[in-house]
Amino acid sequence: MGVHKQSVSFTDQAFAFARELVEAGEYPNISAAVSGELARARATREKERKLFEVEVQRRLSLPLDTWEPLAESADFTGDARNHLLSILPAGSGNNR
Repeated sequence: MGVHKQSVSFTDQAFAFARELVEAGEYPNISAAVSGELARARATREKERKLFEVEVQRRLSLPLDTWEPLAESADFTGDARNHLLSILPAGSGNNR
């Protein structure tokens, strides 16, 4: 495994978290903490992606008569549209 030296910037919060991991003895230094946590995040994402893929395949394999009908598109997004309209500032020009 190669090592690439790279200068990066962190928010105060992200750097403090990396430092906490080092101080807790989980990693020997900040660089190892960042690399280790990125590897952990990547593994977590991959696991979630695989679980999602398995669930999609499971649902696709269901007989069509077991699927629940989808509402009309206007009904399907109606609650979200109403919520977005409710949080728009007054006079924003989009009052649909």
